[in-house]
Amino acid sequence: MKTGIKVFDAMTTKPVTGKVDDTITNCAKTMKKYGVGSLLITDKKQVVGMITEKDFVYKVLAKGINPDDTLARDIMEKNLFTITPESDLYDAMVEMRNNEVRRLPVEEDGKIIGLLTDKDILKIEPQLFELFVEKMRIREEDSKPIADFGKYEEGLCESCGNWSYRLKDVEGSKICSNCTAN
Repeated sequence: MKTGIKVFDAMTTKPVTGKVDDTITNCAKTMKKYGVGSLLITDKKQVVGMITEKDFVYKVLAKGINPDDTLARDIMEKNLFTITPESDLYDAMVEMRNNEVRRLPVEEDGKIIGLLTDKDILKIEPQLFELFVEKMRIREEDSKPIADFGKYEEGLCESCGNWSYRLKDVEGSKICSNCTAN
């Protein structure tokens, strides 16, 4: 399902960057200042990695590491999935889905020239939303525990006729919590 729209048309051409020697606290402040969810990390003006909000949570906060004593180089993702500026937006979304990433640095002649995010794609090509939702649905089904809330069902209450996510079996009838309370 090619869109005919190139990555170059949707990408951010001046992505926000940080340096390998920046502290995680400074990286977070930079991201807040510019309202972004990631930073491309540079060393001598060359992109060498990326840090995302998820990296802060998983690699710093959840491990009890002090963000003031930790540098970008310590948590950045070094193995970046990239895409070319001439690629179709559909191919970019497939790449994101297959690699479970939401951001792709755009690479041309061995140099990062921009950043493409899932939001950039969806702003320009909203019909690709289904592909994005499919990725999220699969990830959630695999990673979230299923809770047993006491054998509740969803559907229409056989007493009042209202829709409920918490129907109980009461003497063979499916009854909502409002009707069982009465």
